[in-house]
Amino acid sequence: MRFKELKLFWFSDLYRYEESEKVSMKKVFYRQFMLPGFHYMFWFRLCRYLRLKSKVWYPFYAFSMVMLQRYKYKYGISISPATDIGKGFYIGHYGGIVISSKAKIGDNCVIMQGVTIGASNRGKSKGVPTIGNNVYMGAGAKIIGAITVGDHAAIGANAVVTRDVPNNGVVSGIPAEVVSMQGSEGYISFPFPVNKYKQMLGFTD
Repeated sequence: MRFKELKLFWFSDLYRYEESEKVSMKKVFYRQFMLPGFHYMFWFRLCRYLRLKSKVWYPFYAFSMVMLQRYKYKYGISISPATDIGKGFYIGHYGGIVISSKAKIGDNCVIMQGVTIGASNRGKSKGVPTIGNNVYMGAGAKIIGAITVGDHAAIGANAVVTRDVPNNGVVSGIPAEVVSMQGSEGYISFPFPVNKYKQMLGFTD
C-alpha cells in the first residue's frame, strides 16, 4: 500500500461523516478529534498501512497499535488491523462493536452500536462473513459464520444473521429472515466518489 492509498481511505471514511465533497488532509487531522467513529478508523487505517511496512517502520507501527488499543477500550470498538474493510466505512454510534480479523467488508458500509461480525467454529457455516458494498448493519445485529451479505442489503436491529442475504435484501428477526427487497436505500447516504479522489491524489492505475 502506498501513502496516497492510505490518504484515499482516510478521505473516504471522513467523506461519509462530512456529507460533503470537500475533504482534505487538514480536515482529516482536525475532524478525527471530534468524531469518535472516524477517530478509531483513522488509527485503524494507519495501523493497517504500517503493518504492511512493519520491517522498516516498526517503531511507528508499534506506537500506532498502542494507540489503537487505547481507543479500542475508550470507544468499545474491537477491529483488528488485519481486517479487510473497504472505503467509506461509517460507524454510526460506538460501543460494543466486534469484528473478526478474518471478516471482509465492502465499500460504503454503515455499522451501528452493538454489532458483532464473527466466526462460527463448526458446522456447515464454519468460517467468517463476507459483507458486500453499501450494506447497513443496524444496532445490535449479529452476523455469524461463513455467509455472504449481498450488496445494498440492510440488516435490522438485533437481527441474528446465520444465512446468506441476497443483494438488496432486508432481513430482521432471530434467526433473520428476508422481509423485503427494498435494500439499504435511505440508510446509505453520500457514497464516496472514489474516481474523483483518485484523480485528485494523482493515481495513474
